[in-house]
Amino acid sequence: MVSDERALATWLAGRDDGDLAATLAARGVSATATWNDFFDAAEALLDPASVDRALARLPRAALAALSAGEPAPNPVLTRLALAADDGRPYAPTAERLAALTAAHPDAFGTIALAPSRVPADDRAAAAAAERAFTTAGSLADVLLAGLHVPLARTGAGSVTAADRKRLTEAGAIRDDDDLEDLLAAASAAGLAVPVERHWLVTDAGERWLASPTAERWAGIAEGFRSSLPVGLRTPAGGVSDPATWTTAYPLDPDWPDRVARYRRIGRQWGLLADDPAEFAWTTTLREGAPADPSGLAAHLPAEIDRVYLQADLTAIAPGPLAPALDLRLRGVAVRESRAQASTYRFTAQSLGAGMTEGETADSISAFLSTLSLTGIPQPLAYLIESTAARHGLVRVGLDAATGRTRIEAADASLRDTIAVDQALRPLGLLPDAGGLVSRAPRDAVYWSLADARYPVVALDDDGAPELVRRRTGTAVPPAPPTPSQTYARLMGTLRGGHGTEGEEGWLGRELEQAVRARSEIVVVVRMPDGSERAFTLEASGLGGGRLRGRDRAADIERTLPVSSIISARPA
Repeated sequence: MVSDERALATWLAGRDDGDLAATLAARGVSATATWNDFFDAAEALLDPASVDRALARLPRAALAALSAGEPAPNPVLTRLALAADDGRPYAPTAERLAALTAAHPDAFGTIALAPSRVPADDRAAAAAAERAFTTAGSLADVLLAGLHVPLARTGAGSVTAADRKRLTEAGAIRDDDDLEDLLAAASAAGLAVPVERHWLVTDAGERWLASPTAERWAGIAEGFRSSLPVGLRTPAGGVSDPATWTTAYPLDPDWPDRVARYRRIGRQWGLLADDPAEFAWTTTLREGAPADPSGLAAHLPAEIDRVYLQADLTAIAPGPLAPALDLRLRGVAVRESRAQASTYRFTAQSLGAGMTEGETADSISAFLSTLSLTGIPQPLAYLIESTAARHGLVRVGLDAATGRTRIEAADASLRDTIAVDQALRPLGLLPDAGGLVSRAPRDAVYWSLADARYPVVALDDDGAPELVRRRTGTAVPPAPPTPSQTYARLMGTLRGGHGTEGEEGWLGRELEQAVRARSEIVVVVRMPDGSERAFTLEASGLGGGRLRGRDRAADIERTLPVSSIISARPA
C-alpha cells in the first residue's frame, strides 16, 4: 500500500508550476524553505503543525466536507494538499481533524439558516447614506494628502505617527482605526497600494477623486466585495448573509478581529445594516450583480457647482461641492472647514502651490469665473496676479554640458539667499557662472526649493516650464510577484531532487533518511544469480551509487550497490 507521504509527493510532482505554486502559497509555505525534493515537501505539508495551520484557515463549509463520513471529491481540499483526488483525507489530516473535532465540536456543523433579509427603514437608509458620504470625503482627504506627499509606512506596515498626526490635524481622520479602515477599503478598490515604505495613490485613485460621490461608492463597494474571503462569498459571486459571518471561520484565532473590520468598513460605507435589515442598494451586491448606487444616490445631499467668492480671500460653498470642482479648488486654496457647507481660503502659498502643479494666472481666473456666483473680488484678482508675477523667479533644470542640476534666479539677492539657506545644505549647492549647481537629481532639487517656499519652476530639456508631480513611485505600481515567481527557486530545487516515478525515487529517499538518522534498515538485494537476500544494516553512508552500513548479525561493514537494492524498510 502506498503511504500518504509518497502519494502526496507523487501528486505534487505531477502538478504544473502554476498549480504547484498555488498550493504552496495557499499553505503559506516560505519561499526559502530548505526542502530538497518532493518527499521533503510532502513530509512538511503533512506535519501535524502545518496541517493545523491549514485547517484553521478553512471556512466552515470546507471543514464540514472534511468531517463527512464518506469521501467526496473536493477541489479546495485537494489543492491545499489535505486530501487525495477522491476526497479521502490523508492520515495526518484525519488525525488532526479528529482532535480538533473533539476540542471544537461546534466548528464542524453546518451553519443555521439566517433570517430572511428585510428592507431597512428610511431613517436607517438616510443615516447609512450620510455615513457613506462622510467616509467618502475622509478617504478623498487621505488620498489627496497621499497624492502630494505619499504616506510613509513603518516596518510593521502601519502609517507612521507623523503622517497620522498630519491627517488628524487636517480633519481627515478621527482615530487610528479610521485611517487603517480607509486604506483597507482603498487598497481593495485599487485606489492606493503599499509599495515598499509608502502608500502610493494609483491612477485609478486619481480618477476616483474626481468622480461623483455615487460613483465613488460603487467603486468601493465592488472592491469590498471582491476582497472578502471565500467563506463569505457565494458560488454566484455574491456575498453570504452577514448574519453568518461571525462563525464563517470557526478555527481561525484571528477571525474575530478580521470580521470585526469587515463589519466596521461595511457600516462606514453604507454596505451593512443591522441584522436582518438590508439596504435596497446592497441587494445586487449580495446577489453577485454589479453595484447599483442609484438607491444610495437618492439619499445623498445634492452636489453643487457654484461658490461665493468673498473679498476676505475666502470661498464659501453652500453645500457639498462636486468632487471634481472641490479637487481643483483645493489645488489653489486651503480648505478651512469640512462639512456639507465648506470654506476655502486663498493665500499666496496656496496659489503658488497650484502654479507649481501646473496652474497659471489665466487658468485660475478662468476656473474661478465659472465657479463663482459673485465674480472674482478685486483683492483675490490682485493676489493671483502678484503671485503669478513672483512665481518662476527660480528656475531648475539640467545643465546639458555637465549633466548636473542647475538653479538660476533673475534676482541675484534671491540666488544668494538660496545659496546660504541651511534647509538646502543637503543639496550641496555650488556657485557656477551666475547660477548654482547640484549633483542631486532635478526633481529632488525642485521639491526642496518648493518645500522651502521659493517661487520655483522646473524646466525640461528644451528650457520650457514642465509640470512635476511629487511621487515616490509610479502612478501604476509594479504588479506583485505571482506565486510562480515567488516559488521559482524552490520549485526548481524540488524538481531537481529525487524523482517520484516508480520505486527509484522512493528508495533513494528511504536510504537517505536512514543514513541521516543512522538507523537500522532491512534492505533486500538482488544477487548476481537472480536470487534475493535480506540484510539488516545500520546505514552509515551513501555515495558513488553504493550504500554503506554495518551488518550487526555478521559484525562486518558491508557496501551494497544501490542498483541492486530492491527495497528498504525500517528494521
